[in-house]
Amino acid sequence: MLARLLNGDRRALARLLTRIENQDTDAVAMLTALYAYTGRAHLIGVTGAPGTGKSTLVSALTRALRERGRTVALLAVDPSSPFTGGAVLGDRVRMRDLAGDSGVFIRSMASRGGLGGLARTTRDMARALDAAGFDFVLIETVGAGQSEIEIARLAQTVLVVEVPGLGDDVQAIKAGILEIADVLVVNKADRPGAENTVRALRTMLELGHAAARERLRADFTVEDRVENTVLSDWMPPIVQTVASEGRGIGAVIEALDAHRAYLRSNGHWEQIERRQLELELLHRLRDGLLERLLDQLSMGEIGAVIDQVQSRAIDPYTAVSRMLAETTMMIDQSHSER
Repeated sequence: MLARLLNGDRRALARLLTRIENQDTDAVAMLTALYAYTGRAHLIGVTGAPGTGKSTLVSALTRALRERGRTVALLAVDPSSPFTGGAVLGDRVRMRDLAGDSGVFIRSMASRGGLGGLARTTRDMARALDAAGFDFVLIETVGAGQSEIEIARLAQTVLVVEVPGLGDDVQAIKAGILEIADVLVVNKADRPGAENTVRALRTMLELGHAAARERLRADFTVEDRVENTVLSDWMPPIVQTVASEGRGIGAVIEALDAHRAYLRSNGHWEQIERRQLELELLHRLRDGLLERLLDQLSMGEIGAVIDQVQSRAIDPYTAVSRMLAETTMMIDQSHSER
């Protein structure tokens, strides 16, 4: 399957993505074999509030990139129902005009409870698409709010989509999702108020540029212990588009190419990759340690501790400390017996 994938077999790629999304037991082994072939694609995150026209913009971008001879993979994340767990996966329907193009691959996936606008397996699926040889991997997030910025830990370039009429000037300058933008797109720019939106966004950039850009991608979480040591002087351009009519799409591609050239010219590309990998390793290590600790505890033991906490016989902080001490001791005994 991997050999066929590397030779451009789209069916093999689709099967691998399904195994990754379902977290099959052999998915990690396959990703391990593919890792040496990654690191070549330009990963572009497309995020913004629901209704801003992200899917229409991504579709128009893909057509324009194909006209320039570039291959494109689309990874669209749809929200999962918190009650049924199902997802509509409707982006493939919206982009049906791209079907039949061998230079385009479209994959919809459910968020499956993942936070930040992505699913748990989005990174691995993007890595597989990278290994498959696509020039661009466009990752469309779930309609994201002000603090859902997980895409900044995955993509080299983040494109944030806004539309006129979503709020006043104060709303536009609030900290959050706008601060992760490398390119700002005001879509549906034929609507009234587009110029006011552009003006408010430009004000936000001018006010917050010196402080907000003093970081590289993925440097915004204190708990991850990733220190910021590099000053980025990239000023995000603001591009107006009417994606449904294809207007302004060329300017967006120019902005994406300019940002890629900027990252490549001063070593930021490698620094971003290193910091993203550092965060990934910390998260995987944390998940692995949690899984190992839980393996040492039965559900009955956990339930007994919960009963004690609920009855106020013990506080949550002491309970966690005791469970950690007990499981660590059990793990040490197991190792000594071996």
